[in-house]
This record gives sequence, C-alpha cells and structure tokens, in this order.
Amino acid sequence: MSKTIMTTTAGAPIADNQNSLSAGPRGPLLMQDYQLMEKLAHQNRERVPERAVHAKGSAAYGSLKITHDISRWTKAAALQPGAESEVLLRFSTVAGERGAADAERDVRGFALKVYTQQGNWDLVGNNTPVFFLRDPLKFPDFIRTQKRHPVSNLRSPTAMWDFWSLSPESLHQVTTLFSDRGLPQSYRHVHGFGSHTYSFLNAANERVWVKFHFKTQQGIKNWTNAEGNAVIANDRESAQRDLFESIEKGDFPRWTFYVQIMTEEQAATFRWNPFDLTKVWPHADYPLIEVGVLELNRNPDNYHAEVEQSSFSPSNIVPGIGFSPDKMLQARIFAYADAHRYRIGTHYEALPVNRPRCPVHHYHADGAMRFDSPPRTDAWYEPNSFGGPVEDPSVAEPPLAIHGDADRYSHRDGNDDYTQPGDLFRLMSPDQQRQLFDNIAAAMHGVPVEIQKRQLVHFHRADPAYGAGVAYRLGISTDEIAIAAE
Repeated sequence: MSKTIMTTTAGAPIADNQNSLSAGPRGPLLMQDYQLMEKLAHQNRERVPERAVHAKGSAAYGSLKITHDISRWTKAAALQPGAESEVLLRFSTVAGERGAADAERDVRGFALKVYTQQGNWDLVGNNTPVFFLRDPLKFPDFIRTQKRHPVSNLRSPTAMWDFWSLSPESLHQVTTLFSDRGLPQSYRHVHGFGSHTYSFLNAANERVWVKFHFKTQQGIKNWTNAEGNAVIANDRESAQRDLFESIEKGDFPRWTFYVQIMTEEQAATFRWNPFDLTKVWPHADYPLIEVGVLELNRNPDNYHAEVEQSSFSPSNIVPGIGFSPDKMLQARIFAYADAHRYRIGTHYEALPVNRPRCPVHHYHADGAMRFDSPPRTDAWYEPNSFGGPVEDPSVAEPPLAIHGDADRYSHRDGNDDYTQPGDLFRLMSPDQQRQLFDNIAAAMHGVPVEIQKRQLVHFHRADPAYGAGVAYRLGISTDEIAIAAE
C-alpha cells in the first residue's frame, strides 16, 4: 500500500516532521527551518473570531423534501411539489461564548441553509417564534446585557432585568425563555421558526406574507433548572453529543415544515403589526399549512471548516421568496452578511460549506483570500461589451404598497405588549405556570428590588396571576404591584 507523503502548504515533501533543524543537539534553532515557522505561524492563526451571538453551535447536513403544493403562493423552485434540496442546519445557544455549556437556559438558534438550483436560501431563526426586540437600533444594547460586565467580567442578571424591565416589548420572549421551553434537552427536541415575516411571490408576481415553522417530529423535551445543572456537571457538550451520535447511529431527526400565509389585504386590518418580531400570528386566524419534511442525516467531516465557518444571512433569498417591512429583518439583511465578512473574510461565500451548488457570476473583485482564479476576460466591470454577466429583469419583485413619511417613529407608541404574553401564560398548565414563576424568581436573585418591581408591573399587566405568582416568590406585595400597574 503506497504512503501519502506529507508536504508543506506549497506542496514540497517533508523529510522530517519529528525534529526541529538546529546547530547540533545543544545548539540553537535555525531560521531556515521554514517547516517549523510554518507550523507555529499557522497554529497562531487557527482560530477565527467567534460569533458575537450564537457563538457555540452544532450543525448537520440533510434534505428538505416538499410533499405538498404551495405553488399558488410561491414560484420558488425548491418549494415546488416533489422538490428535494440539500440543507445545512446549525443550532446554537445565543448568549454564551464558544465554551458555554449546552444545557443552559437560553434561546436556541435554528439557522437553515438550503442549497437550491437558484442560489442559497438562508432562513436564520430561533426555536421561538418571537424575539426580545422590534427595533434593531436596540439590538447591540440588548446583546451587551447578555455578555459580561466590563468590571467584574461576570454575567449580570441586573443588566438583563434592567433592560427587560425598561423594554416591555421583550415580555413575550421573556415569558417563553423562562417557561419550561427555555431549557431544551437537545437540539433534536426543539421547534424551529423563521420568526420574521417574509414574502412569497407566485408565478404572476402576486405577493403574500409568510412565516416559516418547523415542528420537531421527536417531540418537545425540556429540562428543569435542577436537571440542566446536573447535566452540565457531567457534560458541557450534551446537545452536540446528542445530535452527532444520533445521526451517526442512523437515528435521523426530522421536522415537519409548515408556513402561515397572510394576504396584503389581511395585513392591512390585522390587529397587530404583522411585521412586528415580538408578535405571533394566531394559528386560529392563520393556520399552519403543511409543506414538507426536513431531515438531518449526515454529520460534517470537519467542525471548523463546516460549522465554525458556516455563514448564514437572511439576505440570501431566491426568486419566489422575498423580504418584508419587518424592521429587525431589514437590519439583519445587512448585519449578518457583514459579520461574516469580518469573521471569515471578504470571500466567505466561496468556501465549500457556503458555496452555492449552482453557477455563480458576479463582478466582486480581489481582496484577501480570493479562493478561486477568475477566468481571463475583458468583462471585469458592468455594463460591458464583452459578454459579461447581465441582469435579469424577470426576477424583479413588484413594489411594496406600504409607504410613509420617513421619521424615527416610536416603536412602543400604540403597541400592545401584554395581550400575547398573557395569552401564552393562560395556555400554560398550572405546573408550567409554577415552573415559570420559579424560573423567573431564580433568575432575578440579587437584582435590585426597584428593578424587580418594575418588571413585576409588566407581568401583572399581562395577567394579574402572572405578576402575583412571581411577586409571591420574591416576597413582594402584590397589592403594591397592582397599584403601580394602573
């Protein structure tokens, strides 16, 4: 059996990979030992900056199979009946660094890349249908509250609850986070949501608004705080291990793919802003429509190359899928792609894990780490007379009918931040409500009383029993909270 010869990165064969080049057994090393310099220099550069959020994650490949006909709403080729596309799905925690434990109470990221013949479609969501914010101007401030205190270098419950208590739009997500679903047992046992409102365009270029849902076929399974702590004590990679080992043994996780559809006419009279990321569309009004099945069936071969360098952005859409006036979505269209340009490099989408499975033609030039060698051409600008790539007006979207005067409108004026969290609370069983009260009270331990009271007012406005349950566990008078809530 022939041996594979080790080489330098330039391809030169290596004679000795066990011993440095030196002037004798006791002599100094020689600068001409390029192999040594290359190994040390490369090791210094083996890490890329971790993601500012969603830093720790797990991913797997699989397929998206379309089993139902939604062609009346979208012309996207990958969503037509019988279509099957390769996918990469990355799960993550949100707040923790790369070394954080998997079994912590946190939102779970659910980022899906669909490799279609019309380009990559990225759906960057979470295991919750809503988020803490509706205005992206507050996103950097919110994320700072989830990171470490600049003086103590410790996580700060005071910062988190101070921000949430001053941001009532966060209540819906806070209620979900501190419910039993805030601590999933594994990535296989969570639902996935696109969360944002997107648009579908059909063959006639007619637009409807859409939300994407993936319901786990494994069932929802969660830990209590005590159970999660016990898991962390023995395995900080519990979710990574579960996903990897399940796929290795052929127990492929699956999710049923659904959409919700809202017409432009319905959006105009919807009782909430349909583009508000802190709100859901009630299923009674906009039922789930089954589309297909998502399956994960192959683990990556190299974690760094295929998970750490995988890059998802909601800017990646395909004909038949479009954006919406969702303010958080509009900001993420820029921010996600820009994060990858910073972390991975200008040509991050040329890496194998991110590279589309269809031909790519553009005029982006040069920059660090150009991974390909562009063909010889006189068409290196546009427009040109030399047969270079040209635009295709047929894929243009119709204009949005939504418009208004440009201004900094208060996203809190006229918004109801209490009905939907209250509805969610009232859907919970008595045991789930008890867990919610206990989890919140535990998370508020050590937070200044004035911040606790400010947040209790929000709970009370959602449902008096919600406020009373938490207040009792904090030893705070419910009468005082009820008066403050008036």
